[in-house]
Formats: sequence, structure tokens, C-alpha cells
Amino acid sequence: MKFGGTSVGSAERIRNVASLISASGKNMVVLSAMSGTTNMLVEIAGYLYNRNPEGARDTISKLEQKYYRVVRELYRSEEGKKKATQFIQEVFSFIGTFPKQLFGPVQEKILLAQGELISTHLMLFYLQEEGVNVTLLPALSFMKLDAQGEPDADFIHSRLVALMDEHKDAELYLTQGFICRNVQDEIDNLQRGGSDYTASLIGAALNAEEIQIWTDIDGMHDNDPRFVEHTRSVRHLHFEEAAELAYFGAKILHPTCIQPARYANIPVRLLNTMEPEAPGTLINNVPDPGTIKAVAAKDNIVAIKIKSSRMLLAHGFLRRVFEIFESYRTPIDMICTSEVGVSMSIDNTRYLSEIVHDLKKYGTVTVDLDMCIICVVGDMDWENVGFESKALSAMEDIPVRMVSYGGSNYNISFLVKEEDKERALKALSHSLFE
Repeated sequence: MKFGGTSVGSAERIRNVASLISASGKNMVVLSAMSGTTNMLVEIAGYLYNRNPEGARDTISKLEQKYYRVVRELYRSEEGKKKATQFIQEVFSFIGTFPKQLFGPVQEKILLAQGELISTHLMLFYLQEEGVNVTLLPALSFMKLDAQGEPDADFIHSRLVALMDEHKDAELYLTQGFICRNVQDEIDNLQRGGSDYTASLIGAALNAEEIQIWTDIDGMHDNDPRFVEHTRSVRHLHFEEAAELAYFGAKILHPTCIQPARYANIPVRLLNTMEPEAPGTLINNVPDPGTIKAVAAKDNIVAIKIKSSRMLLAHGFLRRVFEIFESYRTPIDMICTSEVGVSMSIDNTRYLSEIVHDLKKYGTVTVDLDMCIICVVGDMDWENVGFESKALSAMEDIPVRMVSYGGSNYNISFLVKEEDKERALKALSHSLFE
């Protein structure tokens, strides 16, 4: 069971999660940092990189006061308050040493780890106060990266099983999401979305019956509720469909975080802490033939078109184009080709001017900014007659820059102007789901 930052974002929510997990049997519970904490730690790091210790100390003080308020509201017993207060004092005494020393990437990762360390200890002390037989298994003692920066599955499995064997009598196991150690044994992290990744890795390592991701929304919805009214929770998704939706903008999941569960064939369930009775979304390897599931959108896309009469019958042209993107470590989202040109979309514009400069060696280059990819996800196998036309007909009144179909059995994507995004999402919902 993994709980995100908003699920443990206040004393009241910590109590809600505590009652939920203590009534759910023998489980492993993964916690994120309390909502807002990681952002404030990133802010502190920013001040320290800019050699502004006063700014850092001011933000450290604000964060510390926030936790003292949580402690006052959370614990009923004086012993619980004392234990939690002492822990907060120790953590912030340690954080307070950072403005006095040289600050670099190693120190930044140690600083960013403090949020998860605090949230799990606050939960541990509260559960102990409530009489729950709980054991904290520190993520830094089993969650490890290999030389390639990928999770070391064998180490995670053997170390975690050994730690649990040492605490067989525990009713509940608690650990941190996001944080880990690298191959040099330094504190590191699994990047944003890392707590979901932690849960998926632990579930695979333990061959769990199910991995539950608890957030503040009732599973994945069939469209973006910020732009479209009356969206519904999608009750079932194939792992491929969930990955497509996550990549193309469904913020509830990070695109790569559920891969360990998929390969281990362990179902993942997305649930809502605020409505624990709601069924949420079940993700597994079981397909739903002949259904369209959901629509998602990805913003801040740039389209690049290279047109060249020399491309006609010229082998090696695409290789040279791709090598330019490769040299700037810039992935391509969508691609469409014709005999005299190729259009691509990217979402990382860091090296846009350099890429355009290099592409001009091979043809005329045009760039379209402020674009958006709209992705329709479901059983899009090419033998499903008429499925792609359902999505295409919904877009009949919206200018479409590119269409991508056939690269995956699970999606059809449209590149449109960002100003047309809301209209496109509503048109697709109306056509496909209403």
C-alpha cells in the first residue's frame, strides 16, 4: 500500500491513513513526504546553490514550524508528542548544518531524502501510540541502484526478505518511498514519481498479491476533469494502456513506475484515500477487446518539420536526422514521414535552437510552438474496423497538425494547437463516452 503526499498531508489525514492501514491486515506500507515538503527542500537547495544561506535558513525555519504544528495536532499522549518533537529537532538540527558547508549534488540528495524520513517516523510514532505492532524498515537499507542507475532487483529482494524475517511478528511494515542508495552507497532517489516506483519494486520483490497506489482521486479518469465535466473513473486498464495514459499526461501515475509490477504480473490498484470504499482503477495484463478507455493530453509540445527534395529515395536521411536528436539527448514523441519530408514532435526544448541549426544542413526546417498531443487509449488494434475513424470523426472541427496511428496497439494520437486542447478533449469525450 503506497500513500502519496496529499494522503499524509496533515495530522487529520495521517490519522485517516493510520486507521485504514491498521484495519487492512499484514501489509507493507510505503509513504511519500507530506505534501509541499519536497518542494520546500528543493527551494532550500536552490538557495544553497546560489550561496544564499539566509534564504535557506528562512525556508528551513518555516518547514520546521509546519512540522511542530503537525506534532501538536497529531498526538494525544505526552510521550508521543515528546518522541516526535525530539525527532523533528534532530532532523532540523541536521538540515541546519547544510548552510554552513559546501553544497553539491551529493548534499542535495541527502537533503531531499529528509521528507520521507520525517513522514514515516511521524506515522510510526502515531501507530505505536495507537497500540499497533508496527516495524519501520528503512528504505536506505534495501532499496539500491546498480551501476547503470537502475534498481538492483536481486539486492532489493534478498535484503528485504532478510529484514522482514528479522521482524516476523510485526502486524505492519512501514518504509519510505522515493529514496534509495546508489552503487557508491550514497543516498540517492528514484526521481519524481519515485514513491509509486518504490511500491512497484517492493511488490515485485515480495511477489505481493496486489499493489495499491492510494492518492486523492478515484483512480484514472476517462478524460481530464480540469477541462471536461462528468468524467468517470476507468475501472480496468491493461498495463500498456495505463503506461500510455501516464506518458501522455495522466498525472496520477509516472509512466515507468508500474513496469516492475507488469513484468511480475502483479495487479496494481489505484485508490482514493478520501473515498476508501470506491473501487478505483485495476491495472493488470488482462486485455479488454473492443473498448476505448480514456483520453489524455500532453502540453508544451514543439513540432519540427524537415522538408527536402534530396530526401526522395535517399537512404540514410532518417538516420542522420535521428542522430541529431540523439546527440542532444532529446527524445521524439510523434513522427510522420512522406517522400519529401518528415515531421516530429518533442517536449524537451532545451536544445531546440541547436537541433534546428543542425537540421538545416539537410533541408528546410519549420517549427510550430505551443502544441499539444491528444492521445486516445484503448484497444486500437488495426483489425478493429472503424475504431480509429471514431476518434478521427470527433476531431472533424479541430485543425490537426499530425496524426500517429499504428505505432502501438493501444493509442491514436493527434497533435493540435494548445489553444484547441480543451475543445478537442470535450469533442472526444462527447463522441467516445457519452
